[in-house]
Amino acid sequence: MKKLKLILILIVGLSFEIQAQELDVNLQIRPRFEYRNGYKQPLQYGQEGTSQISQRSRLGINYKQEDLIVKLSLQNTRTWGDVPTTTTSDKNGVAVFEAWAQYNFTEKWSARMGRQVLSYDNQRILGGLDWAQQGQSHDALIVSFHNETQKLDFGGAYNSDAENLVQTAYTVPNMYKTMQYAWYHNQFNENLGASFLALNTGYEYTRNPNTPESKILVDYKQTFGPYVTYKKGKLDTSFWVYGQTGKSNDHQVSAWNAAANLGYNITEAFKLDLGYEFLSGKSSNDGSTVIKSFNPLFGTNHGFNGYMDYFYVGNYTNSYGLQDAFIKLNYNVNKWQFALIPHMFLTAADVVNVPLNEKMDSYLGTEIDATFGYNFKKNITVTGGYSQMFGSKTMEFVKGGDTSHTNNWAWLMISVDPKIFSWKK
Repeated sequence: MKKLKLILILIVGLSFEIQAQELDVNLQIRPRFEYRNGYKQPLQYGQEGTSQISQRSRLGINYKQEDLIVKLSLQNTRTWGDVPTTTTSDKNGVAVFEAWAQYNFTEKWSARMGRQVLSYDNQRILGGLDWAQQGQSHDALIVSFHNETQKLDFGGAYNSDAENLVQTAYTVPNMYKTMQYAWYHNQFNENLGASFLALNTGYEYTRNPNTPESKILVDYKQTFGPYVTYKKGKLDTSFWVYGQTGKSNDHQVSAWNAAANLGYNITEAFKLDLGYEFLSGKSSNDGSTVIKSFNPLFGTNHGFNGYMDYFYVGNYTNSYGLQDAFIKLNYNVNKWQFALIPHMFLTAADVVNVPLNEKMDSYLGTEIDATFGYNFKKNITVTGGYSQMFGSKTMEFVKGGDTSHTNNWAWLMISVDPKIFSWKK
């Protein structure tokens, strides 16, 4: 460790000379065990669950010099055993999770460019997706204005899959060709805060492929709406409403999302939350070409609609939509944190068995999530949980699988996050 610190000090001295001010180097090692027995969808009849251990290894370097801030974050994600013990190369290699530079023009105005996390409000539309071992980051340019009560960000991105010589369609799954957004937040007082997000995403596609009339086009979809929080005394509330319009793959978009959460701190250790969320969907017998299913895009979707990830975590898009009514019980004592969260799920649009012309019950199922956390010591945290889905016949129809099977999921994760080097001048 002493040799490592000496090397870093020498690098700082040679690279930044007398202008260097701050340098921090952080490390994260995060293995997670999961038992998946009906995770993301009900198990098929005759199938058995499985288990595995995944791991994130991340190295972060943060540097600050006067008005310049630079961050570089490298990571490797792996499943234990996905490469032999005598391998000469890693399956996933080392990826750049973040690599950005920020310049502060004044105390209020700044600009940041490069690979970075876009995380706003409760991360419903734009989030860091920290639960996923790989996380989520964007190649973008952001201009920011921040004062004591207001924040304003303008962001944009333009993507290509390579340094091409001729035009080719950018068709990376679930990725935009171009993106622009504006986010404004006003903290009116210590109790009331409100934000507004306006996001424009452009998706490229080829019309009439493999024909002389083939043409590459871009459709633009807009997502917009407010997010409001109110906290006073023991009360902690939030609500949001987002609309989606524009076009996607040559189809009109008309969708929306609304939610409300009411929290109350019964004691210093015990908190109760009541919540409801509605994400619009499209009925089975709706013959229009309009996309009516809301898509939360780049949100941290694991944190919503149940931890078993049945909805909107790489799945359930362009679907019947969702209604999620839930209760959350939180209890914190000393170094322990406990939570119990029952969810009741219903579709937002009609589910019709078209061949039988039979309208099905909108009730999808009930999920029970139980989690715990323990701060073992500084920089070491142990978390875990157990979830079980009690699905209906409608769930079988929508997601497939066998809901009479016991569908459950359990996990245990250890996160080690030490700061291995810190230097100031």
